[in-house]
Amino acid sequence: MKALLLTAYNLLEYTDVPVPAIGPEDVLVRVKACGICGSDVHGLDGSTRRRVPPLIMGHEASGVIAGVGKNVTAWHVGERVTFDSTVYCGTCHFCRRGLINLCDDRRVLGVSCADYRQHGAFAEYVALPQRILYRLPDALSFEQAAMVEALSVALHAVARTPVSLNDTAVVVGAGMIGLLVVQALRVAGCGHVVAVDLAQARLDLACQLGADEGLTPDSGDVVAHMLERTAGRGADVAFEVVGITSTLTLATQCLRKGGSLTLVGNLSPATEFLLQSVVTRELTLYGSCASRGEYPACLDLIARRAINVGALISAVAPLAEGASWFKRLYDREPGLMKVILTP
Repeated sequence: MKALLLTAYNLLEYTDVPVPAIGPEDVLVRVKACGICGSDVHGLDGSTRRRVPPLIMGHEASGVIAGVGKNVTAWHVGERVTFDSTVYCGTCHFCRRGLINLCDDRRVLGVSCADYRQHGAFAEYVALPQRILYRLPDALSFEQAAMVEALSVALHAVARTPVSLNDTAVVVGAGMIGLLVVQALRVAGCGHVVAVDLAQARLDLACQLGADEGLTPDSGDVVAHMLERTAGRGADVAFEVVGITSTLTLATQCLRKGGSLTLVGNLSPATEFLLQSVVTRELTLYGSCASRGEYPACLDLIARRAINVGALISAVAPLAEGASWFKRLYDREPGLMKVILTP
C-alpha cells in the first residue's frame, strides 16, 4: 500500500509499505480522509520527541472497513467509520472506570516515542482494535468525520469545566482546538464568549463561529477589558489552549474569584504559574487530556450542524501531495487551518 512515511526528521516520503496485519479483535480500515494535526507538524522536526522515524503519522481520520478479525462480530466490511486517536487497553484500573484517556497502557495513533511505535492513518490502510471504532451518520462526509477527533478534544475540555448558563468565558488561543472550544461553549449555553489570539484573521473566524469578541493582547489591556465587561469581577471560566507562560498568565488574570481555568494547550512541557493568584482567589484548575466518550456527541453535533467544522477545513488534497502541505503548515502559511489528505 502507499503511505506518507516520516523516514527521517523533516523528510516525508510517499512510498510503498506493507498492508498492516490485523489480530483477532482488530479491523482493517481503508482510509478515506486524514487530517494533519498541529502535533504532527510539530513532530516533524523531532522537537516533541513523539514522532521518532520511521513512522506513519496521522490520527484524525475516517474510512471504510475493509477486513475484520476472526473474533469481530459487531463490525462488517463496508461500514463507514471513524475512530478514537487513543488506543486504550480496556482492562486497566482507569479503563474499567471509563477513564480511557488515562489508560496505563495508552497509545496514540501515529506516535512513536520511547515507550511504543503506533503507525497511524496517513496511508491507504490502518489496523485498529474494534473497541475504538464509531459508525458514521449518513449525513457526514469522510472529510467532516476526520474532524471528529479534534472536536472531541474541545468537547472534553468543556465537559470537564463547570459551565453554567449565561457564563462569561475566555478562550486564550484561537487555533484549531480553540475555535472548536468557542463553538462548544456556545452549545453549552455560555452567554458571552471572548477569544484571544495574536492573529486577527483567527479572531475574525472565531467571531464567525460564535465568539462575541475577538481580542489581541497588543490591542489593549485584555484583563482590564474583561473586568469592565463583568462589573469588575472577571470571567467565570477560562480556557488556555496554547501552553506557554504568557498565555497561561493571561487566562489566569482574566478570571473572577472562584472561577475555573481549564488547561488544554501543552506547547511547553513546563511554564511559570501565578500560584498566589490561584490560591488567594480560590481558582479551580482542570487539566484536559484528549477525550473519553465524546465521539457520539461530536458526530451528532456535526451531523445536525450545531458545530461547524467545514469552516475550519482549508484544503483537501491527495496523500501523494502530503509532504508539500506539511511544509506549508510547518512554515505557518497565513490562512491555513486544517488540511485533510485523501489516500
